[in-house]
Amino acid sequence: MSYLLNMYALVALFGMIAVLMLTRWWKPNKRVLVLAFNLIFLFVFSQKLFAFSLAYVALNYAAYVGLCYAKRGRKAAFLALIALNVIGVAALRLFGMGVFEHPYFDVIYTFGLIYTVLKVIDALYFAYYVGRDGRAPLLDYANYLLFIPTFTSGPILKFRDFIADSKKPYTVGATDFEAGVKRVILGLFKKVVLVASMTVVFKSVLEQDLDPARSLFLMVWFYALIYFDFSGYSDIAIGFGRMMGYTIPENFKQPFLSPTLTQYWRNWHASLGDWFRDHIFMIFSRQLSSRWGAAGVSLLIMVLIGLWHGFSWLYLLWGVYHGALIGLESLLQQSTVQRRKVSAAYFYARCAITQAIVLLAIIVYSGNSDTVLRIYKGLFSL
Repeated sequence: MSYLLNMYALVALFGMIAVLMLTRWWKPNKRVLVLAFNLIFLFVFSQKLFAFSLAYVALNYAAYVGLCYAKRGRKAAFLALIALNVIGVAALRLFGMGVFEHPYFDVIYTFGLIYTVLKVIDALYFAYYVGRDGRAPLLDYANYLLFIPTFTSGPILKFRDFIADSKKPYTVGATDFEAGVKRVILGLFKKVVLVASMTVVFKSVLEQDLDPARSLFLMVWFYALIYFDFSGYSDIAIGFGRMMGYTIPENFKQPFLSPTLTQYWRNWHASLGDWFRDHIFMIFSRQLSSRWGAAGVSLLIMVLIGLWHGFSWLYLLWGVYHGALIGLESLLQQSTVQRRKVSAAYFYARCAITQAIVLLAIIVYSGNSDTVLRIYKGLFSL
């Protein structure tokens, strides 16, 4: 994630945008030059990651094209390709955790792969449901997987939208450039100024003896910290994407004004929630004839999102916690609250309850079991 905060990376990105603006007379400039930039950036960043990414793109493109043209065994091939990608990513994560060891393994291989595999699967869905008419050139497919502004932390691009953007000529003007620069500056302010200073405060309080007040402060403070951290990165990615001629989806849509947990997950890290709903729900859609079925899928989706964040019992419990509550909302037909149809007091009360529910488990995002247990212990100490 932090590579976009590197001064050389920022200069390189703005340099790429300048090249695109100077070569707008050449129609394929956005497709060809952006791919060249993506590859050069990865090569300079890590030659091992560069080689791994080339192999990963080539293998998955061959699978994607094969699925586009397959006539027999399409469903089996579709599911097998998804399973192979998931197993591959899971295996690399286990290597990174030290569960397995091999002299050829390097932790750099997992850099960006957690997001890239979601894009690979989205392309496989497109190939399976659209068929040969959904085939995209290797150049655009590689750009989709390796697009530098969103490579490590999203937002998660949809295959059909990115390919549609690739077909459009580069037409970024002064208005788009200004909006993009402002978005990047906003993101850098969040990441460099706010997150850095807030992290110092968080660590300072964490070193003290924790009581209910301090633990509650740390949970609220950490909630704000990760919001500025992740939304800041999304701002940077969206800004650079816009200046490079691509529309990057919004990741945060006023999540603090979400009156239900279901709506919260459509507004917080929206592209991730949308991805899991679109792809997991699609598999089970024919079987979802009851509210119990929908509740079960909600639980499954949130458990998978938890495990996607990390292979640990903390993230598993986090997924069960959110999934069970979202499932309960579905069973009670309380998944949505329309602001215009209720009183302001009721709407904001529901928003406050939703934020309290999220806050109770937010510290799990720290990824450190010792920190999580210590804060919870302090929260309930007398």
